[in-house]
Amino acid sequence: MTTTTREIEFRDALRDAMSEEMRRDKRVFLMGEEVAEYNGAYKVSKGMLDEFGPKRIIDTPISETGFAGLGIGAAMMDLRPIIEFMSWSFSLVAADQILNNAPKMLYMSGGQFGCPIVFRGNDGAGGQLGSTHSWCVEGLFSSVPGVKIAIPFDPYDAKGLLKTAIRDDDPVFFLESERLLSTKGSVPEEDYTVPFGKALIRRAGTDCTIVSFGRPLYFCLEAAEELAAEGIDCEVIDGRTIRPLDIDTIIESVKKTNYCVVVDQSWPFASVASEIAAQVHQYCFDDLDNHVHRVNSDDVPTPYAYALEQAYLPNTRKVCEAVRAVTYNA
Repeated sequence: MTTTTREIEFRDALRDAMSEEMRRDKRVFLMGEEVAEYNGAYKVSKGMLDEFGPKRIIDTPISETGFAGLGIGAAMMDLRPIIEFMSWSFSLVAADQILNNAPKMLYMSGGQFGCPIVFRGNDGAGGQLGSTHSWCVEGLFSSVPGVKIAIPFDPYDAKGLLKTAIRDDDPVFFLESERLLSTKGSVPEEDYTVPFGKALIRRAGTDCTIVSFGRPLYFCLEAAEELAAEGIDCEVIDGRTIRPLDIDTIIESVKKTNYCVVVDQSWPFASVASEIAAQVHQYCFDDLDNHVHRVNSDDVPTPYAYALEQAYLPNTRKVCEAVRAVTYNA
């Protein structure tokens, strides 16, 4: 079977996923600030109001607490809401709804009410938006049982993972990067999904395993090419989802390479990288020739100045330094 593909931007892949699922299932609707009349703050929902109308593409007041709660109620009544946070930083004001209600609804109702809802929007720093608008929430939210968390890297995964999220019967946090929205990639025209809990080896290698998610993968792949010139052959794994985490693929790789670096935009204390490192130490203790090294954002509030912000975030230099440290100093 021949698959027809087209080159599209990350934001277009997100729009295609939502539009296709809304055509497939009339229970699906999109709600959030500026998603309708303004075509989305980042133009992700451009044209969707014209096709689906104001009952399914719904502009909201600036009240994440309100529309997150409304979406959860709709999900309990068998609709499938997509709730857009203009920034995941703004989700913090809806913490009770998204962390204390949605993930626990099925459990607390004894299975009477599910909560098939997707919360999506921009996550992380990199756009000079200041400390309060630059949260990487995965380190904070991933400790909550009952939610699934997906972080797409390219347009292919953006579309496939989002379609999976919309069809899922559990709450899904879908974390996009504003800095990736204009990136392009090949996306099949045929219907497809990307399964949760299945990591992807973006680059095969034998000397060191690098694990990451989302935007930092670009720096990991750049670092792998730079290190290859030094004779260090890195395997780069895209985790795709944090909840569920495909620890099996990571373990298999580490048992082959004997070294591991985890790259994560979260702050270092109690981060996603910390959890992955702990599990690798647990399952690969006898295979490791050095402890797992982590590359995180620096343990300070996100700076506003461009040069400081870039120095604060994971980058190619930091990844290279971590791989050299873990392999040379074994």
